[in-house]
This record gives sequence, C-alpha cells and structure tokens, in this order.
Amino acid sequence: MKKKAQLYRMVTKKHICPYGLKSRDLLKRNNFEVEDHPLETREQTEQFKTQFNVNTTPQTFIDGQRIGGYEDLLDYFGKKNPKKEDGTTYQPVIAVFTVTFGLALAFSWHIDHSVQSLALLKFFIMISMSVLAILKLRDLYAFSNQFITYDLLAMRWVRYAYIYPFIEAIVGIGMIAQVGLWVLSPLSLFIGSVSALSVFKAVYVDKRDLKCACVGGNSNVPLGFVSLTENLMMVFMGLWILIEIQ
Repeated sequence: MKKKAQLYRMVTKKHICPYGLKSRDLLKRNNFEVEDHPLETREQTEQFKTQFNVNTTPQTFIDGQRIGGYEDLLDYFGKKNPKKEDGTTYQPVIAVFTVTFGLALAFSWHIDHSVQSLALLKFFIMISMSVLAILKLRDLYAFSNQFITYDLLAMRWVRYAYIYPFIEAIVGIGMIAQVGLWVLSPLSLFIGSVSALSVFKAVYVDKRDLKCACVGGNSNVPLGFVSLTENLMMVFMGLWILIEIQ
C-alpha cells in the first residue's frame, strides 16, 4: 500500500513554483500517493504560511508531520542536494567538450563520410573555441571579474578582458570558414600564449587557488590543467594553420 503525503504548492496564473513540481515528482518516484493542494492565489499562499508558521512554499507533510520544502524533502529521502554541493566542479567543461567533440565528428562525417583524425582534431578545437566564446559573451561583466584576477595582460589593461571573448569567437568561426587565416592564426597564437603563460604562472608558480573563467564568469571550474590545455589548443591551432598556409 502506498504511503500518503500532502503537498501544498503555489500554482497561480502568473507563477507555478518549480520546487512544488519537483517535490511532487520526488514523492511519486518514492512510491508516495500525493494529495496535491495547489495554492492558487497570493492570498491563499500567505494564509497557508501564517497558519503553519512557515516562510516559503512548497511544504510537504507525511503522516501528519511537516517535512518542509523541496530541500528538506531531499534530505528526508537521503538524496543529494545540488544547492548544497559547494566547491569546484568540472561539469561545465565536460559538457562543453563532449558536445563539441560530437559536433566535430558530425562535421567530419558530413564533409566526406569519414572520420579523419587530423580533420577531427581541427574541427574539435575550432568548434570548442566558438562555444567557449559564447559562454564568455553570455555575461561579459562576470567573465571580466574572474579573468582579470589571473590573466597577465588583463591585469594591466582591463579592457582586454572585454575584448578577449570577441577575439576567441572571431578566430573560431573564421577558422571554420577558412577565411582571413593570415590574421586569425597570429591572433590565436597571441591570445593562447598570453593565457597559457598567465595560467601557468598563477597555478604552478604562484600556487594560487582560483576559479577559471574559461566557461564564463561565476563558474566553479578550478583554474589549472584544463584551463592550460584550452589555451595550448589555441596555440597549437594557430601554429598549425600558419604552417598550412605557407
């Protein structure tokens, strides 16, 4: 026999509480029969909060005992709470490079129905640069705040932090299109070399514990080997293209 739970959540014409939906889903996945009580107006919500002396909704009750909100429900079922998982993570980097590698495979296959290792590597680097530029451009202000804490050029000339993502995007897109390579290759070499030296100094010489701005500002990706690899990829790509166009 299924256990029963009472769920009170906000469902108005202008706002449906996402945590209410997540709480309902979590209860059902744990074999609970949910007695759903949507609070359809602000007045109903405020009355409920006053009645039960709580500050937020949703609220879940099991066997007459108030469990609490969504995070409390996660704790009740012994589930991990993403909001409580502080510290560093490589998840954004894994997501970017997994998708860009898949796109590189798709591009390579589409062109001649084969997957040549050199062509695949070139596409992977160029697409990765373009996608990483998007993440930086999404919030230039936040990116600049993180970037200037370790980039040697941006420390001296703050405007470079605002220019850098545009250069990265132009280089990535231009190399895919094979346009203006005489200009784009030196640019790739320049920004990659400066960034690589900056990361190496900050992490391996100064031993600073920093977050990387490679996937945009406010990320929890640690500055280190992954960041250095990204920059060395740009250096490698710049050199490779220069050799090819000689």
